[in-house]
Amino acid sequence: MNRTLSDREAWDVLGQGKLGHLGCVDRDQPYVVPINYLVDEGFIYSHSLPGRKISAMRAHPRACLQVNSIQDDFHWRSAIALGLYEEITDPAERNSVLRQLLERFPKLTPVESELARDAEPPPVIAFRLRVDRVSGVAEE
Repeated sequence: MNRTLSDREAWDVLGQGKLGHLGCVDRDQPYVVPINYLVDEGFIYSHSLPGRKISAMRAHPRACLQVNSIQDDFHWRSAIALGLYEEITDPAERNSVLRQLLERFPKLTPVESELARDAEPPPVIAFRLRVDRVSGVAEE
């Protein structure tokens, strides 16, 4: 039976997940991509190389992250966080976020290393969603 999650339960789903689907608007069309992320005090943090999702969120900063926790077809929870995209430009904060992401995902190769062969690799962008609303649903 479906039920609506409380805000706390929705935050729990978000906080326990590691892979979510980032949704944004690109040229008046929905655009959704999987990302690794971390949650901390009302924010969702991630990083990316410059590209379509970053360009889209710069143009339209409203975005969302959807996360599932699935045990089987009849036992799952799904949450979505809606918020505002913000790039992290302060060097100390940026380094802290990138360090936390690498600690949470130690098997991920930092995106910089893949481009180390290039003379001038593009900068890695650390960003966050400043979450203003969460919701969720569960089948239990």
